[in-house]
Amino acid sequence: MVRISERMFQVFDSGIFKAALFDLDGVILDTEHQYTAFWHKVANAYFPDNPQFPQEIKGRTLVEISNLFFSDKPDVLQEVKALLNAHQEQMTYEYIPGAFEFVSLLHKNRVPTAIVTSSNQSKMQCVYAARPELRRLFSAILTAEQFSRSKPAPDCYLLAAKTLGIQPNDCLVLEDSRTGLTSGRRAGMHVLGLATTLPRNEVNELSDWTIANFNEIM
Repeated sequence: MVRISERMFQVFDSGIFKAALFDLDGVILDTEHQYTAFWHKVANAYFPDNPQFPQEIKGRTLVEISNLFFSDKPDVLQEVKALLNAHQEQMTYEYIPGAFEFVSLLHKNRVPTAIVTSSNQSKMQCVYAARPELRRLFSAILTAEQFSRSKPAPDCYLLAAKTLGIQPNDCLVLEDSRTGLTSGRRAGMHVLGLATTLPRNEVNELSDWTIANFNEIM
C-alpha cells in the first residue's frame, strides 16, 4: 500500500484513486460530540433502559431512527424532531483539524469529491448557513433523501461513485464510524479511517489506513 501521509496527491495523480468520498460529521465537521450529547439526553428521557441507544442510532438516517425506535411513539417522535431541529440550529460547525485545507487542495487539483451523509436537507441548511463554501468545494453532496438504506449498507457510497462517474474500486472513502467504515468496505472501495470518534484500534479494524485528523497527511 502507498503511505498516504507522504504521497496523498501523487496517488490521485497516478490514478490509484480517482475520487474522494467523505462522510460529514466527524470527518469534515467536528460535530459528533454535540450529537452524542443530544442523543444521550434523548436516551435518558425516553429510553432509560437502553444506555446503548446513542451508539445504536449512530450513522442512521432520521427516517430509520424514527422507524426503529419511535414507530409506536408518534407524539414522542415529534417532540424529539423539534428538539433535534433546535439543537442543530444552535450547533457549532467547526472543521476537523486540516479538513478544510485538505478538501481545498483536492478541489484545486480537480479531484472529484463528494460528501455522503446520513443527514437530511433540513440539517444541511444549518450547515450551509455556517459553511457556505462546502457547496463550492465538493463536486456532489448526497443526503439521506437520496438513498433508501443508510450506512452500513453500501448504497450511499455506490450512488456517490455513480454520480461522479467513477468506478467503486477507484474511490477512497473517508469515514469515522463503524457503520460508515463498513459501508465503504461493502461498496468495494478503499477506506481511510479517522480516529475522531472511536479509538484508533477500533478504526484500524475496518480501515486500510487510519489517521487522527487531516493534519497527519497535510
